[in-house]
Amino acid sequence: MSTDLQNAAQEFLVRYGGDTFPNLFTSAKGTIVKDSNGREYLDFTSGQMCATIGHNHPAIVEAVNRAGEKAFHFFSGMIPEVVAELAQTLARDWLPGDLRKTIFINTGSEATEVALRMAKMYTDGYEILALGGSWHGITGGASSVSMASDRKGYGVPAPGVFVIPEPNSYRPYMKGMSEEDSALAGLEMALKLFDMQSTGRGAAIIVEPVISAGGVLVPPRSFMQALRQAADDRGMLLIFDEAQTAFGRIGTRTGSEYFGVVPDIMTMSKTLGGGLPLAAVATTAKIEEDIHAKHFAFYTSHVSDPLTAEVGLAVLRVIAEERLVARANEMGAYLRGRFEELQQRYEVIGDVRGLGLLMGVELVEDRASRKPAHALGALTTQKCFELGLSMNIRRRPERGSVWRIAPPLTVSHDEIDRATDILDRALRESLDELSMRKAA
Repeated sequence: MSTDLQNAAQEFLVRYGGDTFPNLFTSAKGTIVKDSNGREYLDFTSGQMCATIGHNHPAIVEAVNRAGEKAFHFFSGMIPEVVAELAQTLARDWLPGDLRKTIFINTGSEATEVALRMAKMYTDGYEILALGGSWHGITGGASSVSMASDRKGYGVPAPGVFVIPEPNSYRPYMKGMSEEDSALAGLEMALKLFDMQSTGRGAAIIVEPVISAGGVLVPPRSFMQALRQAADDRGMLLIFDEAQTAFGRIGTRTGSEYFGVVPDIMTMSKTLGGGLPLAAVATTAKIEEDIHAKHFAFYTSHVSDPLTAEVGLAVLRVIAEERLVARANEMGAYLRGRFEELQQRYEVIGDVRGLGLLMGVELVEDRASRKPAHALGALTTQKCFELGLSMNIRRRPERGSVWRIAPPLTVSHDEIDRATDILDRALRESLDELSMRKAA
């Protein structure tokens, strides 16, 4: 059956980019995924950064069953009780500042579309500032503000998008400065260029608190504060894309909390759905009232679905009851420590960075040149998988060779030890193999 289905996958499925694996997969539990040959792998990407509390957590299974007893879906204008409960829980316990009004949709791309539509309607503008290295989704508006993805071949993007150089302390655009000064100098230049080109129709600045697809880059706090001021000065809204940073992964409830900056609109997705397609966009009562009066609409077949709302509530309850925000700090510190031990032994590990359990490990050919070690990164990632560890490597030439590592918040010390031991072996074997290739 497995061979037949593998053949069916090759014959009937559209290939959609990204990493592909030789076997099909059958099940997942906690930090473990299993393929069609029965082989188990440590999953240090939490699926697609989504299995916040581990794959198929009992609370999520129970929530799905509970929805099955009540309802999976209603007519979109019929608001389920559980959706109202989830919105109330977010407003009372999780959202920063005066963000309190939320819409629930399915994916991060959808959330970005909602946020951009809100900002454009509220400001009557259309110009958007986005960071280089950003990833906000693949739909029309979302892809136009995503710079870490392939942008070629899909037609004319939405007009009015301008780029801010992303802060990168390891590979700064403005050299010879401190991390903070370099980040702020890049922003100042970008804003001057924007002001030269703007038609006076600014709508929003959109940013990920941690720039994940761009290489797990953590901006200085002053940079995020400067973005807040830049938006206010220009009558624009500030949007935080918290797909990967909300709900504890970085060791705080949100990226907004970590940076001490409250946006006008916050998008959430991956870490809220626990592996199911749930996304949310929150804004202030003032903004919601304004755009409602202007007939704002984002009316889809699966807006406010009860199934995913049940799951979202379950995820938030588990995070709170199991104190997973604090655990992300504890386990993140342990994970970072293990990586820093490897960094002491391997010259090719140039940088270890990140927050909580969202980590980046950058590979270089040597620390003096900081030249990205793309071949080493690809080979080591392959060997890790063969040895039972699944990780994600960022290998666009201009972004460096960076592992993005984000295990579930429930990961154990033993699982971290096993993963770093595999990485140690894979890196050592890869270096030996590449050395022999050069000698030959």
